[in-house]
Amino acid sequence: MAFKTVLDKIIVEPVEAVKKTASGIIIPDSAQEKPQQGKVVAVGTGKADESMEVKVGDTVLYSKYAGSEVEIESNKYLIMKQSDVLVIL
Repeated sequence: MAFKTVLDKIIVEPVEAVKKTASGIIIPDSAQEKPQQGKVVAVGTGKADESMEVKVGDTVLYSKYAGSEVEIESNKYLIMKQSDVLVIL
């Protein structure tokens, strides 16, 4: 499915949370942290005074409580502003 966002918004597909430690201990759902890394699947056109630095396909780190979570066709995505991105990997 093709996505199109507006202005400085981006759509990010978060990576799955770690369910098992390196030593093999399974982490219960209640103790898992919300992932802060994801892959950009759509970007807007930017604002008149701010160009878009994030591109489709970039892997980004974003702030812990960034964006609004949405579910489209059984996939979870985050819609956030470009300013919520901390680092482009």
